[in-house]
Amino acid sequence: MPIDKINGVKLYWELKGSQGEPMVFIHGSWGDHHNWDKVSGELSQTFRVLTYDRRGHSQSERLRQQGSMEEDVADLVALIEYLHLTPAHIIGNSGGAAVALKTAAKNPALFRSLVIHEPALFGLLKNVPEAQSFLREVDSRIAAVVSLIEVGENEKAAKHFVETIAFGPGAWQGLTSNVQKTFIYNAPTFLDETKDPDSLELNIKSLYHFAKPVLLTNGTQSPPFFLMVLDQLVKALPNAERKAIGGTGHVPHLSHPDQYIQIVKEFCLTKTGG
Repeated sequence: MPIDKINGVKLYWELKGSQGEPMVFIHGSWGDHHNWDKVSGELSQTFRVLTYDRRGHSQSERLRQQGSMEEDVADLVALIEYLHLTPAHIIGNSGGAAVALKTAAKNPALFRSLVIHEPALFGLLKNVPEAQSFLREVDSRIAAVVSLIEVGENEKAAKHFVETIAFGPGAWQGLTSNVQKTFIYNAPTFLDETKDPDSLELNIKSLYHFAKPVLLTNGTQSPPFFLMVLDQLVKALPNAERKAIGGTGHVPHLSHPDQYIQIVKEFCLTKTGG
């Protein structure tokens, strides 16, 4: 599939399905469009499914200068408009969920619906007293990952991220070699993201008028700091509902794809009249 220059950067993208409403998937940090392989094929029987590599990830261009998540937002807007997919069901995981929310705040007309799983917007917890101990812990874990990348220990950094932040102890060995290689290759982009002061921040008031249907999901096995972020978001989004996905963690589309497909498909078809 093509690599096109979008918003000034070369982006790799894939579009599956020839009919139905557009559905756009945004992967999280460290990953790429392959994160959605277990769900995109089945969903492309009903929707036109777009997956892509965010800038700095895998087959998309990695620029030398410091980047920002606002560039990811601009990339998403430009890619959707370039492919004439407005309005779309926009679905994001982790860092990709943060991109989706920041886009919703600025460009609501792009959306038919919004589905997000555990956005890493820890800045929303700064003034939540019960979250402070968890924030200190996650900050410490991220700092440990960053220090490893800064000295070139990308494999150790990827493993540390997987086992202390995203998945859990022992999870690294359970990943395929291709997924491990992807994480290792994309480690420098995670370092770049941590240097963007706004990457974990969101003006939550900017979501008050986002009236499209929203589904906020979390895994029942996920760390509590992700759930606390959703606690803040569900209060800000006027047309949001929340669902815990039993037995899953931070990446249900990888660990429990059939369950994830059912949830996404049902929501997008019933809540928007698809």
